[in-house]
Amino acid sequence: MAATQKVVGSVVSLWRYPVKSMLGEELNAAEVSESGLNGDRAYALVDTSDGKVASAKNPRKWPQLFDFRAALTDVETSGAKVPLLRITLPDGTIVNREQADLDQILSKAVRREVKLSKRSAGPRLGTATAEEYWPDVEGLDHRDTVTDFGLPEGTFFDCAVVHLLTTATLDRLRALYPEGRFEVRRFRPNLVVETANTERDFAENAWIGQTVAIGDSVRLSITGACPRCVMTTLAQSDLPKDAGILRCAAQHNRANVGVYASVLRGGRVRRGDSVRLE
Repeated sequence: MAATQKVVGSVVSLWRYPVKSMLGEELNAAEVSESGLNGDRAYALVDTSDGKVASAKNPRKWPQLFDFRAALTDVETSGAKVPLLRITLPDGTIVNREQADLDQILSKAVRREVKLSKRSAGPRLGTATAEEYWPDVEGLDHRDTVTDFGLPEGTFFDCAVVHLLTTATLDRLRALYPEGRFEVRRFRPNLVVETANTERDFAENAWIGQTVAIGDSVRLSITGACPRCVMTTLAQSDLPKDAGILRCAAQHNRANVGVYASVLRGGRVRRGDSVRLE
């Protein structure tokens, strides 16, 4: 470890979300490249009527996305392991990407005509567009309106390829709003970092503009704070709908929870890896 590195914590959980705005999967380890965690936001549903990407940021249009769960499972194909996308529907049925009638099944489940689209590294995908509903919460850029936003070219990410969140931030929010259930699932990070000290603060805010080293090889550039949206307030599984989650973040941290990052150097990241500032 370089003498200039400062240990700030360790990776306590890893998450990826193979289909945008669906529930994802917790991992023990993951490969990280310049495109983020392998398989993260690799797919999205696209509304065939207007070409916009389905996003739980507009729950009035897409109220059921958090009732779906997506996962990637390695299967043997011609002697090699290939990731197969499986989606669990709200009724518990499991479908996979190889089914010829998958788009029809998904369209029926979301009650809109959609197609499952795969992220492309080339120019084919271009810049996709999605919609966001802004709830009537003081401190947000807009209130009680729907706006369009463009996704980074060639991706289904909202803004950046990696999202980090610390346990210190969750603990701070819990202290500020004890009635709320501030759980990792609400915020959909890729990496949750258990901070090295016991302070309850928005620890990762201080990392913006710095390089974070994870494990033996991965290096991330912390590019900015992660602004939160209505998705954090939505019900999912046993978590109740709670507008107070977003209101608390808006009142105490400019509606930010966690930070965004780009990948300077890829590699394998594992639960338990040390996290250091360079």
